[in-house]
Amino acid sequence: ALLPGGGYAEYVVTPAAHCLPVPDNMTLKQAGCLPETFFTVWSNVFQRGGLQAGERFLVHGGSSGIGTTAIQLAKAFGARVFTTAGSDDKCAACVALGAEQAINYRDSDFVEVMRAAGGADVILDMVGGSYMQRNLKALADDGRLVQIAFLQGMKAELNMVQLMTRRLTMTGSTLRPQSDLAKARIAADLREKVWPLLAAGKVAPVMDQEFALDDAAAAHARMESSAHIGKIVLRVGG
Repeated sequence: ALLPGGGYAEYVVTPAAHCLPVPDNMTLKQAGCLPETFFTVWSNVFQRGGLQAGERFLVHGGSSGIGTTAIQLAKAFGARVFTTAGSDDKCAACVALGAEQAINYRDSDFVEVMRAAGGADVILDMVGGSYMQRNLKALADDGRLVQIAFLQGMKAELNMVQLMTRRLTMTGSTLRPQSDLAKARIAADLREKVWPLLAAGKVAPVMDQEFALDDAAAAHARMESSAHIGKIVLRVGG
């Protein structure tokens, strides 16, 4: 289920319309990786960003929970997928998931790579800061930039001339402030269009490591180390 917050608990309450069945042939542990990332990716990449088959899609942080989900879903729906990551091992993991090209941002410029490929039609960004202007340069004409977080800061100086002359779109969202009805519509879309892919094994969550609920602090330390690939899961005892 997608929760309105307070997920580190043995019992929670959420609207029934925000709940989804555990996909066939999937454990509860695997299913626990699904809601937050799949709701986020579907609503931002496909509903807001309008990604279509054949388009070029760039997701930053491809080895994260959001990134591994975005790579697989974009590939499953026929897009050409590009991503950035911070090590060669993480880049290799992204390619294994379906990325056409994984860019190690420590030694390559994603703007140059995307411009050489024709520009990105859709970019999903959680970095912000200096990436915002660079994202605009990396977009193709009529491209869409979708912002979901600001790990490098929420303020940046932008050249808005590019936005106008190249007909670019900037948008973004977060899940929590949205209405119950809006979240229910995302859930219904996922159940119709994505859950069959999960049941068929065409898309699967990537789980990095599992921690007991009592060890939540260690799970956060693992996340903050940036060594993980995919989702970190908390196990409720019993």
